[in-house]
Amino acid sequence: MKAIDVKNITKKFENLTVFEDLSLNINQGEVVTIIGPSGSGKSTFLRCLNNLETIDNGEILIEENKLDVSDKKVMKDLTTKMGMVFQGFNLFPHLTVLENVMLAPLKVKKEDKNTVLERAKKLLEKVGLIDKINYYPSKLSGGQKQRVAIARALAMEPKIMLFDEPTSALDPELVGEVLNVMKELAKEGMTMVVVTHEMSFARDVSDRVIFMSDGKIVEDDVPEKIFTNPSEERTKTFLYKTLEKSA
Repeated sequence: MKAIDVKNITKKFENLTVFEDLSLNINQGEVVTIIGPSGSGKSTFLRCLNNLETIDNGEILIEENKLDVSDKKVMKDLTTKMGMVFQGFNLFPHLTVLENVMLAPLKVKKEDKNTVLERAKKLLEKVGLIDKINYYPSKLSGGQKQRVAIARALAMEPKIMLFDEPTSALDPELVGEVLNVMKELAKEGMTMVVVTHEMSFARDVSDRVIFMSDGKIVEDDVPEKIFTNPSEERTKTFLYKTLEKSA
């Protein structure tokens, strides 16, 4: 079954066309990584999937249900199926780690407090932060904040996780702890769409790698093909420059 079905979508900001007539399918349980130069439309594409940006044309289906902004109940049901982790951590500074993780299920889904509490503790244990449960965000490292952000997204029990450059704001020595959590999610079968510059993650964890440039999907294939024998010259040039920089 398709987790995400994107059909001929167009997104514009005033006179700027970010992408036009873009189509893409993602199956349940797939880990799809989107790579490409800055300004190619990767992050905007993710934000359209989660309805943080509205598309101008085309349609997006989540588990065969169409995103329809005119139907508030449908939109609430569909968007709660997705968790999203951003470049910035977006934690509430006045709430503890535990309170940050519990907030959305309590406020949005109106779940029982004890049920949410137990789930939050399990998730914080999962991301290696059970010992920081009563800390405030200001006392955490960047890597710890991002792991809390992942736990917070998982607390809504999404079927799909979107990651928008989740390690780009981190010091290099903290990147690994976040990627390790993401790798575990992938092993558990979570459907994931990841925009990233971490080529090792894209190569080792993805089922598919998509290379975007100038608002177009230039190449979409298995990691081995993309990284060892890409079909398109733009993909080759991007990978050469990116891998050379990280060497």
